[in-house]
Amino acid sequence: MSGGPPTDRPTSSRPHYEIFFEYTGRTALVVIGPVSGRYYRFTYPGARLPVDPRDRPALRQIEQLRMVE
Repeated sequence: MSGGPPTDRPTSSRPHYEIFFEYTGRTALVVIGPVSGRYYRFTYPGARLPVDPRDRPALRQIEQLRMVE
């Protein structure tokens, strides 16, 4: 058994990321998804990242982020 991180295997329980958020702030922003625990690193203004649908309600509360298609 290895002590490394879990492998990135597709599973049926894994959420499908079709939701993107764009960072509208001035520098950079890191958000931790409250449900998934995923780190979202918006490293520059205009950066777009796929977001776990379970984290969407929390990220919508952040003024510097906007949901995009």
